[in-house]
Amino acid sequence: MAIEKRIYSDLPIPPGEYLAEVIAARGISQADLARRLGRPVQAVNEIIKGEKAITPATALQLERALDVPAHIWTGLESRFQLIKARQEERKQIQEESRYLKNTPYKELAGLNCVVKTRDDDLKIRELHRFYGVSSLANLRWIKAYAAAFRHGGARSQQDSGYALAAWIRCAELHAWKTPVETFDKKKLRKSLNAIRALSTKDPDVGVPELKELLARHGIVLVLLPNFPKTDAPRATFWINPDKAVLLLSLQVCWADRFWLSLFHGIGHILLHGKGMFIDERKVPVEWARQEKEADDFAYKELRGVA
Repeated sequence: MAIEKRIYSDLPIPPGEYLAEVIAARGISQADLARRLGRPVQAVNEIIKGEKAITPATALQLERALDVPAHIWTGLESRFQLIKARQEERKQIQEESRYLKNTPYKELAGLNCVVKTRDDDLKIRELHRFYGVSSLANLRWIKAYAAAFRHGGARSQQDSGYALAAWIRCAELHAWKTPVETFDKKKLRKSLNAIRALSTKDPDVGVPELKELLARHGIVLVLLPNFPKTDAPRATFWINPDKAVLLLSLQVCWADRFWLSLFHGIGHILLHGKGMFIDERKVPVEWARQEKEADDFAYKELRGVA
């Protein structure tokens, strides 16, 4: 569910202020309270000034000495610390606004993946929710999206990494909601002829049947437009050991290119274990062999098309 912009109190009031009011109303000095608690006077003074936290153990001591329930003290302390943390979060979000130019926010909003808004702070919070991260700076280190940042040179990584990761994330979220049977490599190989046969049908009929057929073999087929600053025709990855995702961009949805791209992706799934492959114009050197093998597989399979 999309989050709404919430208004939080930005005034962190230390629970020590309430403690000072309680002992003042009872005519108890800080030194006297320290003796009642068996604590140094300095510790009590630091609590009152908000320099020292009220721990659960201290809350229980205050409960016994002042007859104020421990949960009141821990609740006040928790609220105080949370407000301070939100102040730090606001600073972080403001710093993260520099990432917005590299994310396809408008396109994601059009797909209802994030809310439509002009508020940059809310955009960042929505992107945190969408990508599943506490900071956009962490995205490049997440295994599922790290490959998106390894394509091309430094400029390409900066321009397209977040957009390419968003493309992958959209497919991932769709795949989690799509039921499929357990992946079976042998069954998939036996069904290659049936998959090829669908290429002779009208796309309006053949594509839905293709999705259903692949689902019976543990593969979610996702058709999704490319986002700006990306030109990947396809990607293959796994969201668990029994469920693969074959993501095709709409730029390959002409008959010949579609089926070539499809079988290329199936080639990765059959031949190259359970890693991720993102096919762009310039692929990482370590993927060169796998790309050639997937190409060879696709051309070989398509030669059987009538």
